[in-house]
Amino acid sequence: MSAALPGRAARARPDVTWPKLLPLLIFLVLALAFPFLPLGDHREFLLQIGYFTLVAGILALSWDILARSGQVSLAHAAFYGLGAYGYALLLRAGVPWPAALPLAAVLSGGISLILGAVTMRLNGMYFAIATLAFTEVVRTVIQNLPESVAGGANGLLVPALLGGNSRGQYLLALTLLTVTVAASLAVRLTRLHHAFSAIRQGEETARVLGVSVVRYKLLAFFLSSTLAAVGGVLYAGKTFFINPLETFSLANSIAPLTTSIFGGLYTTLGPVLGATLLRVAEELLHGAVKSGYLVVYGLVLMLSILWLPRGIVGLWRRGRSGGDL
Repeated sequence: MSAALPGRAARARPDVTWPKLLPLLIFLVLALAFPFLPLGDHREFLLQIGYFTLVAGILALSWDILARSGQVSLAHAAFYGLGAYGYALLLRAGVPWPAALPLAAVLSGGISLILGAVTMRLNGMYFAIATLAFTEVVRTVIQNLPESVAGGANGLLVPALLGGNSRGQYLLALTLLTVTVAASLAVRLTRLHHAFSAIRQGEETARVLGVSVVRYKLLAFFLSSTLAAVGGVLYAGKTFFINPLETFSLANSIAPLTTSIFGGLYTTLGPVLGATLLRVAEELLHGAVKSGYLVVYGLVLMLSILWLPRGIVGLWRRGRSGGDL
């Protein structure tokens, strides 16, 4: 076999048809219509649930993009938090929010390149442990900075996105989720898909095929971290307040991982669908069983992962290979 994988001969695209794209399009259309529905007295609450569901979708998709290259990262909380803090500090420096949002995301992605350059030779659990340690280092540094710089352990107040307009915030989150979906599809439908898949199957084999393993792994890490930071910006702009303990919580690294697995790894629809179902289920369970909802939620998630190894998407795409979107 020649080294044609990343080169000109590798321009074959996966078979993409409208039926495969239709579920994604339906989801986006329904999500767009949601804030214009007559939601009654619970409108603000429902828009808030919808908003954080979209944020969960961004985080799940961003983690899945990295997983496609065979990297299991526990640093998502670090870049989520760096996006939130970067956005808040840029606002304090006088940068308008339309510039602060992408700038905070790109700066966080740049930091991922530094971490990636140090950890790219690690694989499996060693890479996961290294990224987890990085998250703790970042949290500790932010927490111990002077309060005048980053708020210290007490945290920072963050101005509301779009002046607190709930519908506008929701539509902004939906726009950024659509951008994330486009990025996921771009990876799926270009030669990046072949390169990432080869690396996931085995780095030595990928090198034999001519894949620049380090370059593609760094690219996956950068894309994933930048999009995770976007989720952090949206979180900060909605909650009005951030602190190191909550923002850099391990839960913010675990949730995208479990959501992607539940929905369906290495797809675009799966993480979005998983984020929607689990976020709504969490709210329903929270209202039904009060403080015990986390136990029920954990059991449901564990059983789903055990009985659905290919996720929700795998239920109706069982038997297909290489065509999942």
